[in-house]
Amino acid sequence: MKKKYIWWIAAAIVLIIVIIVFSKRSQKTELELMAEVQEGDFEILVTVTGELQAMNSVRIEGPTRLRSGAFRLGDIKIQSLIAEGTVIDSGEIVAVLDRSAANNAIQDMEDVIEREQSEWINAQLDTTMTLQGLRDELVNKRYAVEEAEIKLEQSKFEPPATIRQAQIDLDKAKRSLEQALVTYDLKVKQSQANMTEADISLSRQLRRRTEMYSVLEEFTIKAPIKGMVIYYKEPSGQKRKPGSSITPFDLTVATLPDLSVMISKTYVNEIDFSKVKPGQKVRLGVDAFPEKKYTGEVLQVANTGEQLANTDAKVFEVTIRVNEYDPILRPLMTTSNTIVINLLPNQKYLPLEAIYSQDSIPFVYTKQGVKQVVVLGDNNENGVIVEQGLDKGDIVYISVPENPETWPLAGQELIPIIKEKALQKKREREEQERQARQTNVNGRSQGGRGQGSPGGQGGQGRRGQNGQATQSNPSTQEAAGAQETQR
Repeated sequence: MKKKYIWWIAAAIVLIIVIIVFSKRSQKTELELMAEVQEGDFEILVTVTGELQAMNSVRIEGPTRLRSGAFRLGDIKIQSLIAEGTVIDSGEIVAVLDRSAANNAIQDMEDVIEREQSEWINAQLDTTMTLQGLRDELVNKRYAVEEAEIKLEQSKFEPPATIRQAQIDLDKAKRSLEQALVTYDLKVKQSQANMTEADISLSRQLRRRTEMYSVLEEFTIKAPIKGMVIYYKEPSGQKRKPGSSITPFDLTVATLPDLSVMISKTYVNEIDFSKVKPGQKVRLGVDAFPEKKYTGEVLQVANTGEQLANTDAKVFEVTIRVNEYDPILRPLMTTSNTIVINLLPNQKYLPLEAIYSQDSIPFVYTKQGVKQVVVLGDNNENGVIVEQGLDKGDIVYISVPENPETWPLAGQELIPIIKEKALQKKREREEQERQARQTNVNGRSQGGRGQGSPGGQGGQGRRGQNGQATQSNPSTQEAAGAQETQR
């Protein structure tokens, strides 16, 4: 029985030893991850996210006659709107606008028409009464002329003074009749003008009412062509949906995109702006279908920058055309766009994780047990070009090896080259930033936009075991090297 216990204890000790040995080997393997210097084509990339849109689309709009301003309508709410993504045929109902504002406008118009009709009737009555009085006055004046003529006829045997007085009375009566005739003629013309004006004003209001009822029928909006309904995105970034409002200046309710040709709208930061040019090739992926891969081409790069909402970041809009047609692609899908800025043949390169920095000088831990200073070139999101310090096939550590403080530093003759190069890079970057600021001053469009994630940036550094060696991005090393040179 005692022997049995001894065997169990011995087996347990052996098992513990085996676990410790394998654990140390595993830790050592994990700590001593390595990479080999590769040689071949090296791509300089900018990776950004974008949003699919149709290159061409038809806007579904409210009544265009609302732009005339004759109705004085402000915001009009969308009462109902067909579900986004619905495929509809030409002539099918897409949306219905709220008629409340239009009904109020029509009611105000009815009040105006009623007032105009009343004024038209009053003008007609005034004209009738005025002209009737003038006609009666003309009759009386004609009688006065006849009476004056009779008196003159009867006074021919009277003294000359009496005859002269009778002649004067006749002349006065005739002159008064002539003046009354002229006044009557002017009153007739004036009354005709007033009636015409009242009639025109009333007719105008009646025509407006008829047109308004016609426009009201267009508050039921139908599709102009066959297609898939996509909600219209306002400049603020919000989609126009039921309950949203349209204005006479922006009557778009929804869009019918042509899905045969798609584009990806994206934004690059001002640092990468100068690198992106029309015609550059693009590799695209769609977040909704990660197994799908597409190709594209940069169509357009905005000349003016935009400032992201609530940040100081400046971005430039880039339009990328998708070369392939795929019926599964839909507007507003998120895309990952890898823009191929440049292809450098026959380059030596390493993973970014293998690069470390001390006092702004990049180096690697080699398999030979030294910290080798390296001169770095361009980088992408995964790797960096090694211009000097290593050869093809050299093995370097990705992780920090044991006791790195004891490793000697090799390649110190490359340090002046690194500092000079960093200083030159800093000057070029400052010039690019100056040009970007000047471009923005000449015409900047402010607005809230989605941010594209810039590519070509290295991973964030981590501190080694001795607290001295720090893994960093080559661009960070160059900037730090430039500051070291200036000091």
